[in-house]
Amino acid sequence: MAPLEGKRLYYTINLVAGLAIFFFGYDQGMMGGVNTSPDYVKTMGLGYSTYEGPSQGYVVTITNPTRQGGIVSIYYFGTLIGCLMGGVIGDRMLCARVINGIGTGHLNAIVPVWSAEVATHTSRGAFIAMEFTLNIFGVVVAYWLEFGLGFVGDGSTQVRWRFPIAFQIIPIVSFMIALLWMPESPRWLVKAGRVKEAEEILRRIRATKSNDAESDARIEHELNDITEVAVLEKKHARRNSYWSMFWGIGSGDLHIARRVQLSIWLQIVQEWVGIAAITVYAPTIFAEAGYSPRKSQWLSGLNDITYMLSTLVAVVTIDRWGRRVGLWWERASEYGGASAFFIFVYTAVFGATWLTIPWVYPTETFPLEVRAKGNAWGVVGWSIGNGWLTLLNPVMFNSIHENTLHIFGAINFLSIPMVWAFYPETANRTLEEIDLLFASKSPFVWEEERHFRELKELGVDTREDHVSPDIGKE
Repeated sequence: MAPLEGKRLYYTINLVAGLAIFFFGYDQGMMGGVNTSPDYVKTMGLGYSTYEGPSQGYVVTITNPTRQGGIVSIYYFGTLIGCLMGGVIGDRMLCARVINGIGTGHLNAIVPVWSAEVATHTSRGAFIAMEFTLNIFGVVVAYWLEFGLGFVGDGSTQVRWRFPIAFQIIPIVSFMIALLWMPESPRWLVKAGRVKEAEEILRRIRATKSNDAESDARIEHELNDITEVAVLEKKHARRNSYWSMFWGIGSGDLHIARRVQLSIWLQIVQEWVGIAAITVYAPTIFAEAGYSPRKSQWLSGLNDITYMLSTLVAVVTIDRWGRRVGLWWERASEYGGASAFFIFVYTAVFGATWLTIPWVYPTETFPLEVRAKGNAWGVVGWSIGNGWLTLLNPVMFNSIHENTLHIFGAINFLSIPMVWAFYPETANRTLEEIDLLFASKSPFVWEEERHFRELKELGVDTREDHVSPDIGKE
């Protein structure tokens, strides 16, 4: 069978990467249903359950919210370890959650980078946005699987929570098998000195029906860009450790530390605008709004479906609107208290905007030599934001009830000036051009854009000068 090429290969890579992201979404959504399983609550010592008739089934009451939050949040400690490629753990359910998190952390640090590096600069956002539709599809599958298992027996069986945990093996094994036929990133191959292989894969990915001289020239130009950037970046290897990246040691006007902070805080804020709470604790939120336990479960599942469908909007808009517009739009939905309507509106707007952008941004803003590690810093922020939030959420809902949502609303509004002032637009710029954008000594967007225009007018070559630590000093 002839190897795939062109759009067929392009979309196959997207689908395979989507399997990993589906696994990631399933992992996140799974605990929402597990937390409402009577046997799980009893086994973990979180509280008790009462049978309220066939219409409502078993309803759990959490008496130890700190423990509940700890079991959920320890997973994000695992993702933090996993994205930094290491970790030592041990202790039953907590052990399983951390191991699970380490695997997810590996995938979250690598898969978006792989996707971004095989995509073109004009479709990079849409490419990753399509994968995140599968991410929320994973949340939907997890929720409705667990909801259906609630009707097995009297709803208090072990299978209600053990089977969803075991089900995770299916997407991840499928992903591992599919990887055997997937090409490596051309940028990584160049970095590893395998330039001929990189050229062959580029030709397969960028293949068109005509394969004319113009197409060959574009591929040659892209390969030259990648090769020259890789050579220059290797001259500055001492700045490539996590420690050097965080403090900006040796990065000069590349300002790697600035990019690290932007990636970390974008992910932290993404979680603290409230989406992590809705993903994991949606039934609790709807119950606080006055709905019965069974109706709260139905509304949670329907909200997840709305969430998934809204991500399709991002596929169309993320490269047309850009990153900054999407980061502003989500704020418009936080005008409600705990009503179901505004929860649905909030989730839909978030899925169409903020869900994807914090994952795309780190894959675009770091030089090739540290791109995977740069994305790992984003996953660190995601792990901190999620872990902190899911640990505190049960305590917050137990103590201040619907006022928890008011805290999320305040953070939504506070993020507007943060995005406006510090996050420059990266859409429709090549990965090699981004270094020029961050060459400004000022962290403010208007100064970065001004400096970028000046460098372009001076004829600074993105293929030759832009990775130098002394860029723009002459």
